[in-house]
Amino acid sequence: MLILKNICFARNGKIILDNVNLTININDYVAITGPNGSGKSTLAKIIMGLELPDSGQILFNDTDITKYSIAERSKLGIAFAFQNPVKFKGISVRDILNLSAKKTLTNENICDILATVGLCANEYSDRELNTSLSGGEMKRIEIAGIILKQNKLTIFDEPEAGIDLWSFNNLINIFNKQKEKNNTTLIITHQEKILKVVDKILLLEHGRVSYFGNKDQIIDQLIKPDCEIKGGNFYDCCR
Repeated sequence: MLILKNICFARNGKIILDNVNLTININDYVAITGPNGSGKSTLAKIIMGLELPDSGQILFNDTDITKYSIAERSKLGIAFAFQNPVKFKGISVRDILNLSAKKTLTNENICDILATVGLCANEYSDRELNTSLSGGEMKRIEIAGIILKQNKLTIFDEPEAGIDLWSFNNLINIFNKQKEKNNTTLIITHQEKILKVVDKILLLEHGRVSYFGNKDQIIDQLIKPDCEIKGGNFYDCCR
């Protein structure tokens, strides 16, 4: 269980998160949405430890992790998938998957996990995580690593950004499989398809929780049939 109590965060005199209170249960499947600048990414970074709150408290499975480092949170089973995955010169796909699994994977293991995210092991396992890989390829490899880690809480920051339709549809299947493993999943998104498959929606507006609960009670307010979807971002044109 993840509990946030009175989380506040400001930068350069601007309030980004304003007394955010949340309780996210084990196996919750949550989409975090809201207009640009509402505090979505900041909230995710604070949960992961990429930023520390100015005030408030974060509890994860009854442990106060408010001041924990990223490494300490990772050891507890919290993972973060960046919108733009980090590239590492000199490190291969095989290396990063072995690190994620905390063991040396067989070729068959690597083939299976890469196939899950739509990549061929023969083409990718020995390639470096450098600029020769596209953003979409990097994102698939990062997700493969996250699956191997068997996390308790996984945060995805706009996972749909920069990937093709096939990859996007495959992402939905991966999210569903994560849920089957009792993995609490938080997804920052504007995508209608993702909003329709999650269990709960967290709506942030002006740094505050405007709504948090069952998706069925709010999704019709966020997605209107006569709305012109532009670039996959429904929110700004539907409000």
